[in-house]
Amino acid sequence: MTAPGEAPVAETVITVRSPELDSFGHVNHAVFLNYLEHARYLALEEAGFDWASLDALGQQIFVVRIEVDYVSEATRGHRLLVRTRAESFRRTTMVLRQEIVREDAPDATVARAKVTAVWIGPTGKPTRVPDHVRAGLSGPRT
Repeated sequence: MTAPGEAPVAETVITVRSPELDSFGHVNHAVFLNYLEHARYLALEEAGFDWASLDALGQQIFVVRIEVDYVSEATRGHRLLVRTRAESFRRTTMVLRQEIVREDAPDATVARAKVTAVWIGPTGKPTRVPDHVRAGLSGPRT
């Protein structure tokens, strides 16, 4: 849920698959990066900005920094809920906060991430984060 004054939260459900497990039987730390990336792009789509829009504008989004705290394990068959919300925007960058919880225990955090991404224009140089992306990620979900 979104508190007053907070950015809305996009939610993505992911089911852990066997090939994503390490030798200890839990999700490998690097796999969580894939989960987080998948959820970020779905959040952008939900905000009205999809791959086709990026391609049409000749834009790309580069992650330039990601901080991940691994809090508890996830194992085969767990259904994970990835929550994504915008924390802040600068001219060419945005910071997203993401949290992964088990769907059956939504208050139990599996991992937390802070992701800084820069928007790249057709010239290959940083460009302004589009206003409709800012609005879509900051405004209310319907």
